[in-house]
Amino acid sequence: MNAKELKSEGLKRVFEVTVKNSDFEDKIDAKIQNLSKTTKIPGFRPGKAPKAMLMQKFRPAVLGETLDEVINSAANEVLTKNKMTPAMTPDIKMGKFEEGKDIKFEMSFEVLPEIKFGDLNAIKLEKSVAEVPAEEIEKTLKYLAQSRRTAVKVKEDRAAQKGDTVVINFVGSVDGVEFKGGKGDNYPLELGSGAFIPGFEDQLIGKKSGDKVDVKVKFPENYHAKDLAGKDAVFAVEIKELREPKEVEINDEFAKSMGEENLNRLKEAIKTRIKTDYEAASRMKLKRQLLDNLDKEYKFDVPQGLVDAEYKAIVDQYNNAKKYNQLDEEEKAKPEEKLLQEYKEIAVRRVKLGLLLSEIGKSAKINITPDDINKAIMNEARKYPGQEKAVFDFYLKNRQAVESLKAPVFEEKIVDYIFEKATITEKTVSLEELYNFNENDSKPAKKKVAAKSEDKAESKAKTSAKSTKEKTVKATKKSA
Repeated sequence: MNAKELKSEGLKRVFEVTVKNSDFEDKIDAKIQNLSKTTKIPGFRPGKAPKAMLMQKFRPAVLGETLDEVINSAANEVLTKNKMTPAMTPDIKMGKFEEGKDIKFEMSFEVLPEIKFGDLNAIKLEKSVAEVPAEEIEKTLKYLAQSRRTAVKVKEDRAAQKGDTVVINFVGSVDGVEFKGGKGDNYPLELGSGAFIPGFEDQLIGKKSGDKVDVKVKFPENYHAKDLAGKDAVFAVEIKELREPKEVEINDEFAKSMGEENLNRLKEAIKTRIKTDYEAASRMKLKRQLLDNLDKEYKFDVPQGLVDAEYKAIVDQYNNAKKYNQLDEEEKAKPEEKLLQEYKEIAVRRVKLGLLLSEIGKSAKINITPDDINKAIMNEARKYPGQEKAVFDFYLKNRQAVESLKAPVFEEKIVDYIFEKATITEKTVSLEELYNFNENDSKPAKKKVAAKSEDKAESKAKTSAKSTKEKTVKATKKSA
């Protein structure tokens, strides 16, 4: 094998590789000999047939396979001899194959950049921490009590009001034709809950049990059922029963119904869960601060192939969100051309930080253990109280899903390693400051997009108060 370097610019490398025809034929001969030992040829003992006959019988079958093996072997030899690590699989371009002539092909690829990182102990970070306000615990308690409210039948003859529950039969139609999924019997609908399409519940306020109402609404333009989107509809509704909420008293008995010994223990449980969410938000901010620090501190070329792949993944995600009308208001308001430019910058940043963190992890000999994966699965399961077994079964049966956990687990272990080396000081902040992920940024819009792209969990953290309440409800319901 002979290799000639044709191009060396930045990270780009191009080689012309020549494999002697004699070497190629030797490999074909070896394959055919092996086949002849196990294949019966009429008139000959295994392995004793004439070479010409063997070539005529087996050469067409092994030619393509051998050619692939020779090219792959030669390409790997080029990389090994030149001590190069490609960022992606080399691109192989081969001319016309001609019998009896040397095999020539061109291989082009980008090498991974040489990254030298400095003293991690010199990194200085500030960790935002916040105390759990007493009023936040009270808000959560009220939320929990509200979630445990029951609805009792209204005895007096009065009209339905917001907050009441009406038990209804309904049939929906468009242009006089009943549509699929538009019918229900004895459906309990809380007025003001927003469970039905806009305008539906408002038209039942002021009505009484026994009333029959034609509710006229228009389906939203982005309604999931495209055959109904934007169309006018009429629902024939009969109010079977009117119920009103019965408030739950917050006391020791209520705490017991939530799985705690008494009210004080329930308050402590709520405080602990809220504190856990605060810690998660604090870590997100600290990690973002670290990534910004590393991005600013280190400058090196990144393989364009990796950037293109990352950019495509981001754009695919954006297009999918756009298709299902899941873009946020800022994305909708911004020209697509500007958004795509920001995504290109994000792709470069993500590849750059990924390579840097990987190099740090490699230097620190950080590995992923089975215990790390088990902990990651446990963390995923905790996100779905009451459905832990389903989560475990999913990962047990889905090897690809388990593999998808490895990259984020590896990254978090590297981040933890850097945190241990860095100097971290704590700063007590307000709840608003804790959940402000765009502070101290001259370009908040860009940072917001980057944050969204790099870590979707951040958006969950911004709604932590509601999330905490909901998770507490689920957790306590499970223990009740």
